[in-house]
Amino acid sequence: MDAPADVHYQPEALGRAEADEALARLLTETPWRQDHALIFGRRVALPRLTAWYGNDGASYSYSGISMQPTPWTPLLVKLKALAERLAGVAFNSALLNYYRDGRDGVGWHADAEPELGRNPVIASLSLGATRRFEFRRKSPGRETHAIELAHGSCLVMAGAIQHEWHHRLPRAARVTAPRINLTFRRIVT
Repeated sequence: MDAPADVHYQPEALGRAEADEALARLLTETPWRQDHALIFGRRVALPRLTAWYGNDGASYSYSGISMQPTPWTPLLVKLKALAERLAGVAFNSALLNYYRDGRDGVGWHADAEPELGRNPVIASLSLGATRRFEFRRKSPGRETHAIELAHGSCLVMAGAIQHEWHHRLPRAARVTAPRINLTFRRIVT
């Protein structure tokens, strides 16, 4: 694994059959939405679909998008318990991202919004197509790392990672299959 400190990767967090079932159900059962972010003063459609789940009051805002939580489903409660076991923290929300194929992605960013607290722990469960996930240090020198996130894997980011690094999921023209990424978080008030 090529990742910064405070990043832990579990390649087979879910077995193949369980990951296949979760992917199929989430593709059809999730109320996906197409959000538009404010980027350099323009409203631009995000190159992915999203959904926000969580406990009552676990609201989340980023890039001019405000999300109110949809109540947990039994499947998401089960996946949340797995993420909590792997990360060693209790989560109260999850941002689901649906990358329809390799044309969808997310640019360089850090999950450092105030409602996530000082050093947030984020557990990222990947289902579907394997995609390259990249890190770039914020400081001069721009040290980089990359991990191939496989179907059924879980990546946990903790410590000061969100303050010292950016991360992204770049577009990948050769990828034709979908990928769902569940990023479990703890909203603090």
